[in-house]
Amino acid sequence: MRVSDIGEFGLIKRLAEMLPCKGDPVVVGIGDDVAVLKPSSKYFLATCDIQVEGIHFYRERISPKQLGRKVVAINLSDIAAMGGIPLYILVSLGLPEDTEVKYVDSLYEGIHEEASRFSVAIVGGNLSRSIGGLIIDIFLIGEVEPENLVLRSRARPGDRVLVTGQLGASAAGLHLIQNPGLEIPKSLAEKVKKAHFKPTPRIPEGRVIALSKIATSMIDLSDGLASDLSRICEASRVGAMIQAEHLPISEAAIAVAELIGKAPLDLALYGGEDYELLFTAPPNKADALALKVYKETGTSVASIGEITPNVDERKVVYKDGRVAPLGAMGWNHFRMGCIYSSQ
Repeated sequence: MRVSDIGEFGLIKRLAEMLPCKGDPVVVGIGDDVAVLKPSSKYFLATCDIQVEGIHFYRERISPKQLGRKVVAINLSDIAAMGGIPLYILVSLGLPEDTEVKYVDSLYEGIHEEASRFSVAIVGGNLSRSIGGLIIDIFLIGEVEPENLVLRSRARPGDRVLVTGQLGASAAGLHLIQNPGLEIPKSLAEKVKKAHFKPTPRIPEGRVIALSKIATSMIDLSDGLASDLSRICEASRVGAMIQAEHLPISEAAIAVAELIGKAPLDLALYGGEDYELLFTAPPNKADALALKVYKETGTSVASIGEITPNVDERKVVYKDGRVAPLGAMGWNHFRMGCIYSSQ
């Protein structure tokens, strides 16, 4: 059965039955002109992210359930970067008319599964026929206490630069997905592909960092550490020096990089879609904050560099003492020649 067989309203009814929406903050969910939500005294956080077939993903290379989970996870990561709590999701779909209904069912299973992990309610959205492939647009609303909001713009010279988790595996996975003929040990291939298809939004870690009131700035790593660190530098009017040997590069990413002829450091700095949290903290409190995040969430935190006063200074220092410019290369939708791209 295709979506053209049951039509827009039949599909909406089907999805609404799959996604019951109850709870005191949600006055009205799916089924009316708009969702009706009860506000709180906190700041609202609002973000959206569109995923376009042929630009961000290829349907033949990712299952609908994986796609559903990933489109929610990358929006949750934005809320994590502000130290916030995710609350509500609206989903807009552009569907080719020959799309199988079971494909949409599986897509929404993934959306619902990832949202449910963080108690996020799916409260509405929109459906349209698409003549150019599948389009998924997620709009996510969260909240944060005013005193716990963490921005990009408050890093200070002398602050340490820290990052959660490990880097590079998603970029390694993307390379294998784009080059399916490469001969890579199955266990390694599965690890890095999982990192790309199933990122983990660092919501608990973001909350610990925010509630500590120690961090001076924070961003999630979507476009690559080099690009996203540059955004902190630009917003805060500072520079940065990164120590290459301190980057927590995934062992699987290192192994795959060696097999495909890539530099592991390039995967970590420029690969993108790690969805870890990059943040800054005063030097006398950074270690305590890193330990606090680890103790409360089980996620490791690495200290990888320092914020400097010169806004034009963004450099990486190698183990042998060499210093090189840290180019803001990574994914950019409207610039050719990116180091890596989102499929």
